[in-house]
Amino acid sequence: MSRTRERRAVRRRSARPIAGLAAAWFVALMVGACSGGPILANPRTELQPLASPAPTSSRPADPVPVAFPADDRPHDRLTEWWYYTGHLRDRATGAHYGFEFVIFRAERGDFPVSWASHLAITDEAGDAFHYAQRSEIGATADRSASGSTGFDLAIRGLDPTDPATAARSPWTMSGTLGADRLTAALTPAEAATAGAPGGLGLDLRLTATKPPALQGDGGWVDFGPAGGSYYYSRTALTATGTLDLEGRTLEVDGSAWFDHQWGDFIAIGGGGWDWFAVNLADGTDLTFSLVRAGDGTYPLVDGTLVAADGATRHLDRSAFSVTSDRTWKSPLTGATYPAGWRISLPGEGLVVELTPTVAAQELDTRATTGVVYWEGSQRVSATRNGRPLDGQAYVELTGYR
Repeated sequence: MSRTRERRAVRRRSARPIAGLAAAWFVALMVGACSGGPILANPRTELQPLASPAPTSSRPADPVPVAFPADDRPHDRLTEWWYYTGHLRDRATGAHYGFEFVIFRAERGDFPVSWASHLAITDEAGDAFHYAQRSEIGATADRSASGSTGFDLAIRGLDPTDPATAARSPWTMSGTLGADRLTAALTPAEAATAGAPGGLGLDLRLTATKPPALQGDGGWVDFGPAGGSYYYSRTALTATGTLDLEGRTLEVDGSAWFDHQWGDFIAIGGGGWDWFAVNLADGTDLTFSLVRAGDGTYPLVDGTLVAADGATRHLDRSAFSVTSDRTWKSPLTGATYPAGWRISLPGEGLVVELTPTVAAQELDTRATTGVVYWEGSQRVSATRNGRPLDGQAYVELTGYR
């Protein structure tokens, strides 16, 4: 989503440059809400004040403290998303899979509320990557009951010009306080487009094992004249359920990372960013953001460390370095992406090496969010004070096309 981002006058730090994917430098624009066009897009503009008014309400001025479970719910804001990445293991064979599942919500003036969703599965042993996307207009995608403490979202990809879409099984996300449920199944046509004609889907239950990590300044990220955002992460969730892949239903378990971000921001401009989420075997969770300006410089570089006991602290750019000496060129879009990284945190005695499990983990989501990005699972080789340390990781790359 971000799993899209940059800012020249950011006053506070954010672990996932306006997180998720198609967000931060998102310029989430409504492009013909009833025309079937993309509901989010990211033309490369310089930092601008908000181009449309925020939804009106009697709420207090930002920022206010993030509160749980109330803030798990959808908000009356210009932009919002619920974003999962994770790692699954087939209990029968031990084969490993990565997944990304995200729902975006957008409010734009008098247009109806608009939604987009992306689902991606990385078959690490099979060296294959499959993804699909849906978009929808209207409030029916939000099934969260009035007064409830969690979120309950359902995206069918309804298209008023195609009655068949009304019969689709929805892609759903629901949860509260870190007890979440994800379900998604592609239609035969969607599965064929995704390169998995035998079928693709998942059904997962997630449980957080650490408290939410508040990003920025106590959960608030100030973008200056571009607006601001509330942002928290659940960096460690256990996952159990099933993965459907090419006619096979696999019993899986694993782990996941969740980002929830919302606020009155649209245009933040820029050259894109690299975002890293790393879970190490000693219980340390790390996230890093390298946000590029249009001239290739990095006006924002920062990170967050979540300790095994859940304690969170921010890392400024002097606390770590990220380097890459390999690339991968997309045969579909022509974009050239970094493809392997070395992350060093001298103060922690940590060195983390990341290598994509599958080279081609690029998503072309111009039909729904207007962006092309790379988001994929990684092989992790780490050391702490010279001692080997296992781990898992996801990386998101935007702005390379």
